[in-house]
Amino acid sequence: MFDRAGLPAIGIWTDTLEGVPAEEFRGSAAEIEHLGYGVLWLPEGAGRDPFVALAIALSATEHLVGATGIANIWARDAVATATAARTLAEAFPGRQLIGLGVSHQVLVSGMRGHDYAKPYTTMKSYLEVLHSAPYGAHQPQEEPVFLLAALRHRMLELARTRTAGAHPYLVTPEHTASAREILGRDRLLAPTQAVVLDEDETRSARVAREYLATYLALPNYVNSFRAMGFGDDDLEGGGSDRLVDALVVRGGEQAVADRIKTQLDAGADHVALHVLSDRDTVPGVGHARGTVPMEQWRRLAALNSAFA
Repeated sequence: MFDRAGLPAIGIWTDTLEGVPAEEFRGSAAEIEHLGYGVLWLPEGAGRDPFVALAIALSATEHLVGATGIANIWARDAVATATAARTLAEAFPGRQLIGLGVSHQVLVSGMRGHDYAKPYTTMKSYLEVLHSAPYGAHQPQEEPVFLLAALRHRMLELARTRTAGAHPYLVTPEHTASAREILGRDRLLAPTQAVVLDEDETRSARVAREYLATYLALPNYVNSFRAMGFGDDDLEGGGSDRLVDALVVRGGEQAVADRIKTQLDAGADHVALHVLSDRDTVPGVGHARGTVPMEQWRRLAALNSAFA
């Protein structure tokens, strides 16, 4: 089982590096490591292949752990995922976390043309093939570490029984506490935490609401928010103040530190900071992505030693 004790408390989750050239991507990964962050989480959409992106980041760094947050199981079959993960595990021992998720119907059916029926059953079958997949190349010293993008009870149970743990996205500390109860004490729990590092109330609220607008249009997240106790009034009109404050921490460095501590106290082993910035439309994707928040990452870097 993966050694949770060796994982640093804080990492960076970002989709913003999708918008920069590969050379700048490599330089950014190196600076993230230099700043003291131990893990770089990269998502999958319509941009770089996440396993290739991890290889770029890992080759530009010495100790940084590269993580997929997450790789879409509909983008490649389970054998392809297993071979990609083992290739990375052999080349960069102990430096990967492979988060897997079922994504969303609009991305799976609309963009990829797959049938999005029964995502839980699909994931369960996918993991069965993944764990028994053949691999004819030089074997890694250690098997890859897999996590699930689990939000609700059944997927968290599957994460507990079939993987090393869970990487929940856009959740509250209360959700983290509930997830820990389901996962038990021996599984990794690494939630993301959305952050607006800005003490201007009006400006930070605008950035947070622009970010949440994408997820308030996705049924999987709306259902997750409802399961966390949010009702119709919270989910309409761009989201209530209660919803925004629960999901996105806004303010200065101390506010972010306080939320990290709350997540860790609730049962998280690691918190992946998703620092938000002004968001731009990505051509041809219909998705908003912010500019690279390197200055904010630099400002928050002192928290790495605070939570070491």
